[in-house]
Amino acid sequence: QVQLVESGGGLVPPGGSLRLSCSASGSIFSIYAMGWYRQAPGKQRELVATETSFGRQTYADSVKGRFTITRDNVKNMVYLEMNSLKPEETAVYYCRADGRERGSDFGTWGQGTQVTVSS
Repeated sequence: QVQLVESGGGLVPPGGSLRLSCSASGSIFSIYAMGWYRQAPGKQRELVATETSFGRQTYADSVKGRFTITRDNVKNMVYLEMNSLKPEETAVYYCRADGRERGSDFGTWGQGTQVTVSS
């Protein structure tokens, strides 16, 4: 099993920046992708950015050029650098790990961290 703990959320003004961190523990050797998702009030959870263990990155179109995902495989961390934040990006941001263990795929979520973009 994999456990995820996010940190770094908070209140930021429009146009500001924030860096989210996610720490993974447990069966980290089984992880093949990690990423960030977000869920705004009344909306479905959506993909923000992911990165596979081979370094392949995927971004939502709405964040391309403003957000950057990075993984530190030595520290078992994944980060999301967010720039030029917009009020509509206020949401709970979740870290996710996808992996395979004992022949079965799994997906694990962190508890989420609130990001509020407001003046």
